[in-house]
Amino acid sequence: MISLTEHLQATKQASRTLAGLPEKDIELFLHRLADILERDTEEILEANRRDLARMDPEDPKFDRLLLDQERIHAIAEDVRTVAALPSPVGKILEERTRPNGLRITKVSTPIGMIGIVYEARPNVTVDSFSLCFKSRNACVLKGGSDASFSNEALAACVHRALCDASLPEEVLLLLPSDRSAVQEMLHARGLIDVVIPRGGQKLIAFVREEATIPVIETGAGIVHIYVDTSADVGMAASIIFNAKTRRPSVCNAVDTIIIHGDRLNDLPRIAEPLVASCVRIFADKPAFDHLRGSYDSSLLEPAKEEHFGTEFLSLKLSIATVRGLDEALAHIQRHSSGHSESIIAKDQETIGRFLREVDAAAVYVNASTAFTDGAEFGLGAEIGISTQKLHARGPMGLDALTSYKWIVRGNGQIRS
Repeated sequence: MISLTEHLQATKQASRTLAGLPEKDIELFLHRLADILERDTEEILEANRRDLARMDPEDPKFDRLLLDQERIHAIAEDVRTVAALPSPVGKILEERTRPNGLRITKVSTPIGMIGIVYEARPNVTVDSFSLCFKSRNACVLKGGSDASFSNEALAACVHRALCDASLPEEVLLLLPSDRSAVQEMLHARGLIDVVIPRGGQKLIAFVREEATIPVIETGAGIVHIYVDTSADVGMAASIIFNAKTRRPSVCNAVDTIIIHGDRLNDLPRIAEPLVASCVRIFADKPAFDHLRGSYDSSLLEPAKEEHFGTEFLSLKLSIATVRGLDEALAHIQRHSSGHSESIIAKDQETIGRFLREVDAAAVYVNASTAFTDGAEFGLGAEIGISTQKLHARGPMGLDALTSYKWIVRGNGQIRS
């Protein structure tokens, strides 16, 4: 029986195959993969139904796990989008000629072998592979047990495409869904170059604390929208409704509304659209008092401290009242995960301070946080939303999956 280390070594070896692959072949392969995904849709859906049968439909992860014909078509279209993007590899980032005649060039290169640990989001299987393949990286995936059948079906489509193209199947390694596999993965020094966790706070913390290989943190989104005293009420209602209800189970969904105390009389109008989607609100005392009698009482509760700094991933929302921008900024600093933060305001001085002082990967003015997404940023499918500051930050597209090397050309120079 082949050990996991031997599988990883085979994938490392296969990554070298990608380095010399012509760009045209990469594009053709990804289009072929998209066609196979659509052709084998029923097989994928049958596997997904087996996963869904094991999960409570009320679980916030259920929507993330769910696949249907439309979502599989969207996954395939994302693959085609990635195929059409410019290659991130081989780009000249800097070049200079030194006084001694040495010509020095900084060139983008693949990272090499990328590991992704993720939860019940089977689309990550294909998104991650297509981005890694386009950037000429081998890919090691460790999905959660909730999506094991779906992940296996999607990985089988990738392996069929690799076989058709006479490429080594080891370019994609899908690890078993048991916990022991992730332990070995996170200690694979010299094999996996970087690991990217995609999921909730517990998963990210586990990977960060356990890994002895480099980690890029992504995913956890504790997202705030601040409604300033200068905000347009109609705009606030529309943006908050979109940011909460479009897809409540994803990381860019808003979790906390921070409202200036001078605008509490407008809060019932701002919150009104949320009732139709049965959004449960946890409001501090001033906000609660202004919503009582206008918002559905079965969906309104007094907020507790635990309701702030929580990533709900569901149709739940907390509201905090502040006396001004300084308190709003302090609340965000205390509770933010550094993912996405938004302000709704007209006052330019207030907007300027918010943009300068909020420390997050994506900072918005008068727009929904639902736009924090690789495709919406024009990056194609994303590998994740980085909430750290080294190497990559925010939506991670192809460029985030590259490193660089220095190429030095001389004609016999020696150093004195």
